[in-house]
Amino acid sequence: MIRKWSTIIILLPYIAGAAAATELGVKDTQFTLNGKPKFLLGISFYGALGAPEQSIKQDLDDIESCGFNWIRVWATWGDGITAVDKKGEPQQPYWDKLKWLVAECDRRGLLVDVTLSRGLAGALELFEAHQRAVEALVTHLKPYRNWYLDLANERNVRDARFVDFKELQSLRDTVKRLDTKRLVTASQGGDISLDELHEYLLTVRVDFVCPHRPRDPDSPRQTQVKSRQYLAWMKDIGRVVPVHYQEPFRRGYRPQQWEPSAEAFLADLRQAIAGGAAGWCLHNGDQKNGTGGNPHRSFDMRKKRLFEQLDDQERKFLQEMRKEIVDD
Repeated sequence: MIRKWSTIIILLPYIAGAAAATELGVKDTQFTLNGKPKFLLGISFYGALGAPEQSIKQDLDDIESCGFNWIRVWATWGDGITAVDKKGEPQQPYWDKLKWLVAECDRRGLLVDVTLSRGLAGALELFEAHQRAVEALVTHLKPYRNWYLDLANERNVRDARFVDFKELQSLRDTVKRLDTKRLVTASQGGDISLDELHEYLLTVRVDFVCPHRPRDPDSPRQTQVKSRQYLAWMKDIGRVVPVHYQEPFRRGYRPQQWEPSAEAFLADLRQAIAGGAAGWCLHNGDQKNGTGGNPHRSFDMRKKRLFEQLDDQERKFLQEMRKEIVDD
């Protein structure tokens, strides 16, 4: 089965000096890159706006060499590293850093997930601020076609992150008014129920769904079945869109309960592909049982770049993944 990945994941080599023309789209249950079907294989790059440009370039070199084609970056990260302030207004120097990063990825043929959040450290305070942030991002990044917008990370969690479907609908309408072709989603903490899926598809009208699947040892074995279930439900609802796993389980999250191995990451990726999903991410973040949260991985890249902070199991996964999708 693994040797069939090359028919799904088409690695397009970067040609130095080529004109920037990286365009993300959707067609039925798949993403497209410059009009051709493309499985999105990505990696968390959350706190990139706080990293030095040279470190980012080195990480992007490694990201490309591994076969990844997209990164997930937060426009509202913690420790003051946010492209918009709590009122939704552009905030320097991170506003310009975000624009530079999107342009750099466009030049390389890479795609960017730009994520917003309500209520977390550095996040937006109220709906009005959320609206201003959406308007600013969509307007100023409109020339670039290589990014999509996650309106609200884990919008269903019943704390300060919560954004209801009507608010999401309004935010989505704002995006489409300013840029009709901009792809929009809103990620869900945990699996999506049938009723919730109906709201995402017909009320909010997202361009694709992003369930953040449960983080437990059974998760990798369930992804194929869950993916097929989502697609079957969509067919019954009458609107089919891609299923994108932008934030699966990660190492360091609850290490006393479960610390996923390289084999678990591989199994989850394989299951996502077998189930008809359109994208998957090597999620990474801080180490809850590490001194001071170290290694922070994508959560803090101010002193060390991402690829310097990955551990042995993550590196093992990259080696195995590279053999299967690049060496073929």
